[in-house]
Amino acid sequence: MTSLPRDTRLYLAGHTGLVGSAIHRKLQAEGFTNILTRTHAQLDLTDQAATRAFFERERPEVVVLAAARVGGILANSTYPADFLRDNLAIALNVIGAAHEGGVSKLLNLGSSCIYPRLAPQPIPESALLTGPLEDTNRAYAIAKIAAIELCDSYRRQHGDDFVSAMPTNLYGPGDNYDPHTSHVLAALIRKIHQAKETGAETVTIWGTGEVRREFLHADDLAGAALYLLEHVSEPGPINVGTGKDITINELAHLIADVIGFQGAFEHDTSKPDGTPRKLLDVSKLRDLGWEASTGLREGIARTYRDYLSAHRPA
Repeated sequence: MTSLPRDTRLYLAGHTGLVGSAIHRKLQAEGFTNILTRTHAQLDLTDQAATRAFFERERPEVVVLAAARVGGILANSTYPADFLRDNLAIALNVIGAAHEGGVSKLLNLGSSCIYPRLAPQPIPESALLTGPLEDTNRAYAIAKIAAIELCDSYRRQHGDDFVSAMPTNLYGPGDNYDPHTSHVLAALIRKIHQAKETGAETVTIWGTGEVRREFLHADDLAGAALYLLEHVSEPGPINVGTGKDITINELAHLIADVIGFQGAFEHDTSKPDGTPRKLLDVSKLRDLGWEASTGLREGIARTYRDYLSAHRPA
């Protein structure tokens, strides 16, 4: 597949979130002039009738499905029914409407949590459905697995060019810093910044801090998304990551160094660690021609500047 015409009618579902806003910036920077967006208030993608009506009225040619109900361990553990219900509905409605509307290309964005809790490391795409999922985000993962299968099934049965990308843990401008729903990197930025501001001597880390995680800057994911739209057509999942991981303790110290926090860390081991390790095998996408370029320290520094800008007192 060659480059998309820059006047393509492209619907970006979920353009206000961390992922969607990064993709929106990338598309605008690349000269796309016909980007269709709707906020959740304008279009509830869990509403099948409303979603179908939007597709029938706007007739998008290309779709990027970045909309999802998302959250960290606490949110996923507390509201599993909501995460499963809403993400299944979004996938069914958007992917189904894309098929019915004759969309020429759809990129479905999922999550690395689709893989088994004890998958081989780094995790190849072939690990999907080979073992039990992590309990703390199983409901969300099942919805994302269903979305991959739906895309692949439309491809097999109807020849639809629907591709699924599975990013690793993401961070960057516009991240969610809410203490109840944020992911680990954003949560640590908020905690460590507040500790520095208040003169606190310690910051508490959930769990042992020894689990390992891979982190991808959202702007890198946006680059991968456009690359997949323009150059890749095959059944998913396709892993998107850096191929490098770090312990949560190492991450905390790196963030502290960027922020300038001089205190210590303590651990609340009553809280869950989650999956012991989650590093993606990114050789498939690398062989297809794309690699991440943002180093973790550089990415954290850029994200912290965005955090300061967003949370500066009026």
